[in-house]
Amino acid sequence: MFRRMLFGAGLVALAAGIGGWAQTAAAGGDLAAAKAVVDAHSAQPVFSAPGEAFDAKKVVSGKKLLVIPSTSANPWTKGIAQSEIVAAKKLGFELMEWENQGRPTEWVQGMEYAINNKFSAIELMGGQDPALLLPQIKQAHDAGLKVFVSHSSDSSEPGNPNVDLTMPVSYNTVGDLFAAWIAVKTEGKAKVLIVGSDDARSTHPFVKGITDGLAKYCGGSCPSSYINVPLAEWASKIQPGVQSALIADPTITYVVPIYDSMSQFVLPAIRITGNQGKVKIVTYNGTPFVLDAVRNGDVEMDVGESLNWIAYAILDAEMRHLAGLPDVKELNVPLYIFDKSNVESAGIPAGYDNGFGTEFIGGYEKLWKLK
Repeated sequence: MFRRMLFGAGLVALAAGIGGWAQTAAAGGDLAAAKAVVDAHSAQPVFSAPGEAFDAKKVVSGKKLLVIPSTSANPWTKGIAQSEIVAAKKLGFELMEWENQGRPTEWVQGMEYAINNKFSAIELMGGQDPALLLPQIKQAHDAGLKVFVSHSSDSSEPGNPNVDLTMPVSYNTVGDLFAAWIAVKTEGKAKVLIVGSDDARSTHPFVKGITDGLAKYCGGSCPSSYINVPLAEWASKIQPGVQSALIADPTITYVVPIYDSMSQFVLPAIRITGNQGKVKIVTYNGTPFVLDAVRNGDVEMDVGESLNWIAYAILDAEMRHLAGLPDVKELNVPLYIFDKSNVESAGIPAGYDNGFGTEFIGGYEKLWKLK
């Protein structure tokens, strides 16, 4: 597997028993396949209906939903929660965000709040592992609440049997897209430092997508290593970890903070080590300040998702479940590459939902029989 850097007592130490950088598979990568993957995600997304139309207002009448993001400190998860609140107002039901800083104890408090205040359902959004909250999930079910999990697991994984609905996305596909981009840009020769958070369930399939993709597209010419930084410790540990890695190995050519809000801590590490222009960043989410960094040339590429589109897709999936309609197998949210060539379509300064078009809003409103 890949090399892992662990944090402790202010130091960065290499994981015992894993030596050197992980070499991707044998030589002979497929750059043509990599280019095809990049091209497929460079076209503006088009809305497609995830199922049949239904009377959404009737389904949610009298319902109350509490959304618990993995952390409200991440502008991306915070933005999804706020977009859900706006969409819920169109549907005429109560939806509230439980603000937190990414600590499991805060997720527990949120679930207890929903139970004690007679909410209809709880949504764990953006990264929590339901296995950490099994007692609270049972309490919620005993009190008659539904428990939903959104944008937290990969579509290749089975849903947790203890929750009512799992709404996955293909994080593995995003990782594969990162690898394809890097292979195309470097003609299959790169050295990649990946930064992730192991306490987010999505991280493992995400990183696997990157490492498998590098093997597929680069052959043996794109070794990678990995730094794990828990969600609650991004502000204190990403910069020193990346900085130490860049000093230790000046041949690194790409840093991949898999969630783009991490970039605010990666960029100073690149500047301090004198690697501006040499070490590139590719990342995922489409958070506005990172898209601004793409426009300014500080970040090479950001794979975006419209937060408003995500919010509509989540609510659509939850309402279909409540209505007894077939459950969605994967959130109906497309991926879109932002780079220097098109990032101005996201606005100056960038916005969360610019560049994706607005067709999906009318598409969902028609599906929900709002017009």
